[in-house]
Amino acid sequence: MITYWHNPRCSKSRAGLALLQEKDVEVETRLYLKDAPSLKEIKQVQAALGVAPFDMMRSKDALFKEMGLSKESSQAELQAAMADHPALIERPIAILGDKAVIGRPTEALEALI
Repeated sequence: MITYWHNPRCSKSRAGLALLQEKDVEVETRLYLKDAPSLKEIKQVQAALGVAPFDMMRSKDALFKEMGLSKESSQAELQAAMADHPALIERPIAILGDKAVIGRPTEALEALI
């Protein structure tokens, strides 16, 4: 089963969920803005993505800049920011076992199917 960190207000997130449903994939949807991932979960998903924390963040978001974050911020600082402010997490993220992908573009989700 794929765990899908979803924001229903986001068109890319809705499109990704629709793609998974069209492919008859069993999906557990997590509304990550309401059910925020812990710091431990963020670290696990980062490892599953195989990216730096910056690369799984919405770095163009106003909050990112307001918090004084940058690509040069420490991994710990970026991870903590995502745990404290889940809106900073890039969306959507699909997780299957020890692998994960960011659904941008939507077709990237097919790597888990």
